This record gives sequence, C-alpha cells and structure tokens, in this order.
Amino acid sequence: MRKIIVSATIALVAAVSFAAPSQAGYYGYKPHCFIKKVKAYDYYGNVVIKKIKVCK
Repeated sequence: MRKIIVSATIALVAAVSFAAPSQAGYYGYKPHCFIKKVKAYDYYGNVVIKKIKVCK
C-alpha cells in the first residue's frame, strides 16, 4: 500500500512539473511593437522612407 501511494505521488509531481512550464509562456506575454522609419534611396537617387513594424 505504501509503495502505491509513493509511486502515485511521484507520478503526480512529475505531471505537474511538466504542465507548469508549458503554460508559463501564455500568461502576461504581449510583444512590444513599434514602427521604425528607414531612409533608403531608389535607383534614381530619390529618398524613400519605409515604415517597418518591429516586434520584440
């Protein structure tokens, strides 16, 4: 009887330890995004400003 309780406890601890990290990424994570302006030149030498969305 004692072996069954010990093995059930070990199995429960193992299941909980694998479940906790898998859900950790979903709580409170929201990527921080901003618009970055990049100045470039086209083939004719004209200035072209591109707006790029950057998320971290």
